Amino acid sequence: MVRLQVASDVWAPAGLLSTLQAIETQMGRMHGGTAGGPRVIDLDLLMYGDTEMESDYLTLPHPRMLERAFVLVPLRDVAPKLVFKDGRNIDQVLAGLAYTLDGQTITQK
Repeated sequence: MVRLQVASDVWAPAGLLSTLQAIETQMGRMHGGTAGGPRVIDLDLLMYGDTEMESDYLTLPHPRMLERAFVLVPLRDVAPKLVFKDGRNIDQVLAGLAYTLDGQTITQK
């Protein structure tokens, strides 16, 4: 019997983040710019299954994920039934945020 490896067998969270940052660099992203400023690309590791961790390099789940409509709206498209540790689903979290959605433009107040 052949066993297929899945991503969790191959990548540890810190290794995956390092790979994402390497992709950003290869695409021309310069780290250390203005926070929230324009970027060529921005890849974040939001969650890694049920993993919870906090280090100088990586915190999981992403500590500000539930405050950002621009993260949650696309995440809802990918994982509409996702329930967070606090028991809320994406729609419940979004209901508590002041944001507008105009086509694919997400503006948070």
